[in-house]
Amino acid sequence: MEIDRVPGRIIDGRRKARQTTPRTKCPAPFLLKTYDLLEEEEEREADGSRSDGGGRRIVSWNAEGTGFVVWSPAEFSELMLPKYFKHSNFSSFIRQLNTYGFKKTASKRWEFQHEKFQKGARHLLVEITRKKGEPSAFPAYLKASNDHTETAAVEERNHRLLLMEENKNLRREREELEMQIAHFKALEMKLLGCLSQYMSNLKPKEEVKLDLW
Repeated sequence: MEIDRVPGRIIDGRRKARQTTPRTKCPAPFLLKTYDLLEEEEEREADGSRSDGGGRRIVSWNAEGTGFVVWSPAEFSELMLPKYFKHSNFSSFIRQLNTYGFKKTASKRWEFQHEKFQKGARHLLVEITRKKGEPSAFPAYLKASNDHTETAAVEERNHRLLLMEENKNLRREREELEMQIAHFKALEMKLLGCLSQYMSNLKPKEEVKLDLW
Protein backbone atom coordinates (compact mmCIF):
# COMPACT_ATOMS: atom_id res chain seq x y z
CA MET A 1 0.00 0.00 0.00
CA GLU A 2 1.09 3.57 -0.65
CA ILE A 3 0.13 6.52 1.52
CA ASP A 4 -0.98 9.53 -0.49
CA ARG A 5 0.27 12.97 0.41
CA VAL A 6 -3.27 14.06 1.20
CA PRO A 7 -3.89 13.24 4.88
CA GLY A 8 -6.41 10.48 5.53
CA ARG A 9 -6.17 8.97 2.01
CA ILE A 10 -4.56 5.66 1.18
CA ILE A 11 -4.19 4.73 -2.48
CA ASP A 12 -3.18 1.41 -3.91
CA GLY A 13 0.11 1.90 -5.77
CA ARG A 14 -0.99 -0.27 -8.64
CA ARG A 15 -4.18 1.76 -9.10
CA LYS A 16 -2.22 4.99 -9.02
CA ALA A 17 0.14 3.61 -11.65
CA ARG A 18 -2.79 2.75 -13.91
CA GLN A 19 -4.19 6.25 -13.50
CA THR A 20 -0.93 7.88 -14.60
CA THR A 21 -0.28 5.55 -17.57
CA PRO A 22 -0.67 7.54 -20.85
CA ARG A 23 -3.23 6.37 -23.38
CA THR A 24 -2.05 4.54 -26.50
CA LYS A 25 -2.21 6.86 -29.49
CA CYS A 26 -4.06 5.55 -32.54
CA PRO A 27 -3.79 6.68 -36.17
CA ALA A 28 -6.60 8.76 -37.63
CA PRO A 29 -9.43 6.66 -39.16
CA PHE A 30 -8.93 8.38 -42.53
CA LEU A 31 -5.30 7.28 -42.65
CA LEU A 32 -6.13 3.73 -41.59
CA LYS A 33 -8.84 3.41 -44.23
CA THR A 34 -6.58 4.78 -46.96
CA TYR A 35 -3.77 2.43 -45.95
CA ASP A 36 -6.09 -0.58 -45.76
CA LEU A 37 -7.56 0.35 -49.14
CA LEU A 38 -4.11 0.20 -50.74
CA GLU A 39 -3.14 -3.02 -48.99
CA GLU A 40 -6.38 -4.74 -50.00
CA GLU A 41 -6.01 -3.57 -53.58
CA GLU A 42 -2.50 -4.99 -53.67
CA GLU A 43 -3.80 -8.33 -52.41
CA ARG A 44 -6.53 -8.32 -55.06
CA GLU A 45 -3.96 -7.53 -57.73
CA ALA A 46 -1.83 -10.44 -56.55
CA ASP A 47 -4.90 -12.72 -56.69
CA GLY A 48 -5.89 -11.35 -60.09
CA SER A 49 -9.22 -9.96 -58.85
CA ARG A 50 -9.25 -6.18 -59.13
CA SER A 51 -12.05 -3.97 -57.83
CA ASP A 52 -13.15 -3.02 -61.33
CA GLY A 53 -13.54 -6.66 -62.32
CA GLY A 54 -11.06 -6.19 -65.17
CA GLY A 55 -7.37 -5.74 -65.72
CA ARG A 56 -7.13 -2.00 -65.09
CA ARG A 57 -5.63 -0.56 -61.92
CA ILE A 58 -7.73 1.96 -60.01
CA VAL A 59 -5.32 2.80 -57.18
CA SER A 60 -2.01 1.32 -56.00
CA TRP A 61 1.26 2.01 -54.21
CA ASN A 62 3.86 3.64 -56.43
CA ALA A 63 6.87 1.60 -57.57
CA GLU A 64 9.01 2.65 -54.58
CA GLY A 65 6.26 2.19 -51.99
CA THR A 66 6.73 5.78 -50.82
CA GLY A 67 3.31 6.97 -51.98
CA PHE A 68 0.26 5.93 -53.93
CA VAL A 69 -1.33 6.67 -57.29
CA VAL A 70 -5.01 7.03 -58.16
CA TRP A 71 -4.91 5.77 -61.74
CA SER A 72 -8.60 6.28 -62.47
CA PRO A 73 -10.24 9.06 -60.40
CA ALA A 74 -13.65 8.32 -61.93
CA GLU A 75 -13.64 4.63 -60.98
CA PHE A 76 -11.97 5.44 -57.65
CA SER A 77 -14.84 7.82 -56.84
CA GLU A 78 -17.48 5.36 -58.01
CA LEU A 79 -16.13 2.11 -56.54
CA MET A 80 -13.64 2.82 -53.77
CA LEU A 81 -14.75 5.97 -51.97
CA PRO A 82 -18.31 4.78 -51.20
CA LYS A 83 -16.93 1.48 -49.88
CA TYR A 84 -14.33 2.95 -47.52
CA PHE A 85 -15.45 6.54 -46.88
CA LYS A 86 -19.23 6.53 -47.48
CA HIS A 87 -19.05 9.25 -50.15
CA SER A 88 -18.00 9.61 -53.79
CA ASN A 89 -16.38 13.06 -53.80
CA PHE A 90 -12.80 12.88 -55.11
CA SER A 91 -12.12 16.53 -54.29
CA SER A 92 -13.12 15.90 -50.68
CA PHE A 93 -10.68 12.97 -50.53
CA ILE A 94 -7.88 15.24 -51.81
CA ARG A 95 -8.71 17.89 -49.23
CA GLN A 96 -8.43 15.26 -46.51
CA LEU A 97 -5.00 14.24 -47.81
CA ASN A 98 -3.90 17.84 -47.74
CA THR A 99 -5.16 18.17 -44.17
CA TYR A 100 -2.69 15.46 -43.13
CA GLY A 101 0.24 16.93 -45.06
CA PHE A 102 0.25 14.77 -48.21
CA LYS A 103 1.85 16.28 -51.32
CA LYS A 104 0.91 15.76 -54.94
CA THR A 105 4.20 14.72 -56.53
CA ALA A 106 3.37 14.24 -60.23
CA SER A 107 1.97 16.64 -62.80
CA LYS A 108 0.34 14.12 -65.13
CA ARG A 109 -1.18 11.69 -62.63
CA TRP A 110 -2.75 11.73 -59.17
CA GLU A 111 0.21 10.59 -57.09
CA PHE A 112 0.47 11.53 -53.40
CA GLN A 113 3.24 11.09 -50.86
CA HIS A 114 3.89 11.59 -47.16
CA GLU A 115 7.15 10.69 -45.46
CA LYS A 116 5.26 8.69 -42.80
CA PHE A 117 2.84 6.99 -45.22
CA GLN A 118 4.80 4.14 -46.78
CA LYS A 119 4.21 0.60 -47.91
CA GLY A 120 4.86 -1.89 -45.11
CA ALA A 121 5.13 0.85 -42.47
CA ARG A 122 1.67 0.86 -40.93
CA HIS A 123 3.20 1.66 -37.54
CA LEU A 124 4.25 5.10 -38.81
CA LEU A 125 0.65 6.21 -39.38
CA VAL A 126 0.35 7.22 -35.75
CA GLU A 127 3.01 9.89 -36.36
CA ILE A 128 0.93 11.63 -39.04
CA THR A 129 -1.02 14.51 -37.54
CA ARG A 130 -3.65 16.82 -38.90
CA LYS A 131 -2.51 20.28 -39.99
CA LYS A 132 -4.42 23.31 -38.79
CA GLY A 133 -4.93 26.65 -40.47
CA GLU A 134 -2.58 26.02 -43.41
CA PRO A 135 -3.48 26.88 -47.00
CA SER A 136 -4.40 24.07 -49.33
CA ALA A 137 -1.58 22.38 -51.22
CA PHE A 138 -3.83 21.53 -54.16
CA PRO A 139 -5.80 24.71 -54.88
CA ALA A 140 -5.01 24.58 -58.59
CA TYR A 141 -6.33 21.06 -59.01
CA LEU A 142 -9.42 21.63 -56.90
CA LYS A 143 -10.01 24.95 -58.60
CA ALA A 144 -9.69 23.25 -61.98
CA SER A 145 -12.36 20.79 -60.93
CA ASN A 146 -14.58 23.61 -59.67
CA ASP A 147 -13.96 25.67 -62.82
CA HIS A 148 -14.93 22.68 -64.95
CA THR A 149 -18.14 22.32 -62.97
CA GLU A 150 -18.91 26.02 -63.28
CA THR A 151 -18.13 25.98 -67.01
CA ALA A 152 -20.45 23.02 -67.51
CA ALA A 153 -23.18 24.83 -65.57
CA VAL A 154 -22.76 27.98 -67.69
CA GLU A 155 -22.84 25.96 -70.91
CA GLU A 156 -25.96 24.15 -69.77
CA ARG A 157 -27.64 27.45 -68.87
CA ASN A 158 -26.69 28.98 -72.24
CA HIS A 159 -27.97 25.88 -74.04
CA ARG A 160 -31.25 26.14 -72.15
CA LEU A 161 -31.57 29.82 -73.09
CA LEU A 162 -30.92 29.00 -76.74
CA LEU A 163 -33.59 26.31 -76.66
CA MET A 164 -36.05 28.72 -75.07
CA GLU A 165 -35.28 31.35 -77.72
CA GLU A 166 -35.61 28.79 -80.50
CA ASN A 167 -38.90 27.61 -79.04
CA LYS A 168 -40.14 31.19 -78.93
CA ASN A 169 -39.16 31.72 -82.57
CA LEU A 170 -40.89 28.50 -83.61
CA ARG A 171 -44.04 29.55 -81.75
CA ARG A 172 -44.01 32.92 -83.49
CA GLU A 173 -43.49 31.28 -86.89
CA ARG A 174 -46.38 28.90 -86.20
CA GLU A 175 -48.66 31.82 -85.32
CA GLU A 176 -47.66 33.61 -88.52
CA LEU A 177 -48.33 30.46 -90.56
CA GLU A 178 -51.72 30.05 -88.91
CA MET A 179 -52.55 33.65 -89.79
CA GLN A 180 -51.48 33.09 -93.39
CA ILE A 181 -53.52 29.90 -93.58
CA ALA A 182 -56.56 31.74 -92.22
CA HIS A 183 -56.00 34.53 -94.75
CA PHE A 184 -55.71 32.08 -97.64
CA LYS A 185 -58.82 30.24 -96.48
CA ALA A 186 -60.74 33.52 -96.40
CA LEU A 187 -59.41 34.36 -99.85
CA GLU A 188 -60.40 30.93 -101.07
CA MET A 189 -63.95 31.38 -99.77
CA LYS A 190 -64.15 34.80 -101.39
CA LEU A 191 -62.95 33.42 -104.73
CA LEU A 192 -65.44 30.57 -104.52
CA GLY A 193 -68.17 33.07 -103.79
CA CYS A 194 -67.19 35.18 -106.78
CA LEU A 195 -67.06 32.11 -109.00
CA SER A 196 -70.46 30.96 -107.80
CA GLN A 197 -71.94 34.40 -108.48
CA TYR A 198 -70.33 34.47 -111.90
CA MET A 199 -71.76 31.09 -112.76
CA SER A 200 -75.17 32.18 -111.55
CA ASN A 201 -75.07 35.29 -113.73
CA LEU A 202 -73.84 33.33 -116.73
CA LYS A 203 -76.68 30.77 -116.67
CA PRO A 204 -79.61 33.18 -117.50
CA LYS A 205 -77.68 34.60 -120.45
CA GLU A 206 -77.25 31.15 -121.94
CA GLU A 207 -80.97 30.49 -121.57
CA VAL A 208 -81.77 33.77 -123.42
CA LYS A 209 -79.52 32.76 -126.28
CA LEU A 210 -81.27 29.42 -126.60
CA ASP A 211 -84.66 31.16 -126.80
CA LEU A 212 -83.46 33.37 -129.61
CA TRP A 213 -82.54 30.38 -131.69
